[in-house]
Amino acid sequence: MLQITDLTYRIGGRVILDQVSLTIPDGHKVGLIGRNGAGKSTLLKLISGELATDGGDIRLSKRARMGVVSQEAPAGSRSLIETVLAADTERASLLEEAETTTDPHRIAEVHTRLADIDAHTAEARAASILSGLGFDADAQQRPCDDFSGGWRMRVALAATLFLRPDLLLLDEPTNHLDLEATIWLENYLINYPGTIILISHDRDLLNRAVKSIAHLHDGTVTLYGGNYDKFAKTRREQMELASKQYEKQIAQQKHLQSFIDRFRAKASKAKQAQSRVKMLEKMGPAIPVVEDRGITFDFPSPKELPPPLINIHNGEVGYEPGKPVLRNISLRIDMDDRIALLGANGNGKSTLAKLLSDRLELMAGEKTASSKLRIGYFAQHQTDELIGEQTPYQHMAALMSDAIESKVRAQLGRFAFEGDKGDTKVKDLSGGEKARLLFALMTLDAPHMLILDEPTNHLDIDSRDALNHALNAYEGAVIIISHDPYLIEACADRLVLVADGTVTAFDGDVSEYRQYLLDRARAERRANKAGEDDANGKDAKRDRKAERQQAAEKRKAAAPVKRAIEKLESQMEKLSARKAAIETEMADPKLYEAANGQKLGDLQMELGKIESQLGDIEMQWLEKQEEYETLVA
Repeated sequence: MLQITDLTYRIGGRVILDQVSLTIPDGHKVGLIGRNGAGKSTLLKLISGELATDGGDIRLSKRARMGVVSQEAPAGSRSLIETVLAADTERASLLEEAETTTDPHRIAEVHTRLADIDAHTAEARAASILSGLGFDADAQQRPCDDFSGGWRMRVALAATLFLRPDLLLLDEPTNHLDLEATIWLENYLINYPGTIILISHDRDLLNRAVKSIAHLHDGTVTLYGGNYDKFAKTRREQMELASKQYEKQIAQQKHLQSFIDRFRAKASKAKQAQSRVKMLEKMGPAIPVVEDRGITFDFPSPKELPPPLINIHNGEVGYEPGKPVLRNISLRIDMDDRIALLGANGNGKSTLAKLLSDRLELMAGEKTASSKLRIGYFAQHQTDELIGEQTPYQHMAALMSDAIESKVRAQLGRFAFEGDKGDTKVKDLSGGEKARLLFALMTLDAPHMLILDEPTNHLDIDSRDALNHALNAYEGAVIIISHDPYLIEACADRLVLVADGTVTAFDGDVSEYRQYLLDRARAERRANKAGEDDANGKDAKRDRKAERQQAAEKRKAAAPVKRAIEKLESQMEKLSARKAAIETEMADPKLYEAANGQKLGDLQMELGKIESQLGDIEMQWLEKQEEYETLVA
């Protein structure tokens, strides 16, 4: 499907990608991960052709269609369903031609092609995708201009998914989604028949939806088999092994140097000493294993207050008199509570968060709260309230007017703003760094309760792990709204469902909520399919049967080529495994001792042959892949 060879890319003379090589077979789902700023989005833009390379080659299988989510939210008076349908320009062109052409042969060709691309199911497919991303039937008929930018970005995602490209490139697709839409997308990607390259910091998505991890680090990409958890385990083991090899080489070098220092001046030992000098030179310098310094958060623990912190009975809340968003709210919160608010966007989760944080007053009912209660409130839009020309130090110093500089910097240091980072202008900080600054500011007075509305947007996996650890160590109450199932599962022990205009406890955990959503979606699909069958009747069923038979015949004709592809892939796997084994063996310092010269030479020759064989087989694989795609097209 995709082969990248010696890809190089620079920005302002700085190397971002350094001779990257990567092969992704047809149908593989790959998670692309790496620290913020490592070059993940840049790599996707190079693959899609949005950026030009400085060197190397990117090859995509012939006739393969690529899908990239537009960075601009769709707008205009066209309805959501029309916007998604219009993304398939081939279908739109064929439908228009079917209405105007008079050539019988062309009419037949047009209708055959429309059947090939499942044109008769297009509206149902588009509606199903929009529904999964949170748009009900009424919303699908409304114009794009009725929706905010975040909701319209969902429409852009829906349009790309609707096209069913052979290669789907996704860059943080869950950033504009709620938990419900994230779970739907996760299931959609699991069952997606094409190839996927997915950039995400969502650990659950990387564990469930992909089968390989491409780790971008120091300008190079390393491909690992398995999901994110398997990658993390393998990576940790590799780091531990490399650290042990480093320590072993240091010890051996010290031993050799000691022998040289002791016997270099003695005539009887001069020859042996000189031999060890050469061995030491061949070893080269020992390279230490340097792990990326992890991000840490440290929420100050508050003084305990008597329960409850907040108690609401039969409450109503909203924004307009007489039009409550939520009714019959009965909720008690104590210091040791960890509560996650569930429910689709627009159902009132943020409204409830504003009520709890005193940003909204009750319209009816009763609310009591401790007089000494301090609340830390986090929402993504608050990053817009930061002053771009000021530094984190200036923001913090404004809140700590009586504190000396060292105390101000100590508070910033609890959230990884140390040294020059504390004096960087806010406008030059990344999204994740701005979020960390908000955490530092909101927890300055040791609040008794944290209300976090989508706190993980723009945080990478390491920062999300740090947030998870900090929340579990924090001794106050936590209210979380998040599309990250892993964070909810790790931090929350109570789930509260905000839906249908009220607030109720959900009796179960995140996995049970996921299953509840999937079961509900299946029931809706069955109901829609029953209605579709009734409407289309037996002719549509016959058409689908003929299409299935045609597809089966194509698969039968292509079967020998597919078996050849699988055989080549098996050969590549065996050669790659042997290559890795040789490289591991060659990393052993003992191999470079004089007595092992023959073995070292043999390994080097074998490694050269394997690399040559791998190159030949990869070219054969690409040719067979193109042949297979031509047969099944």
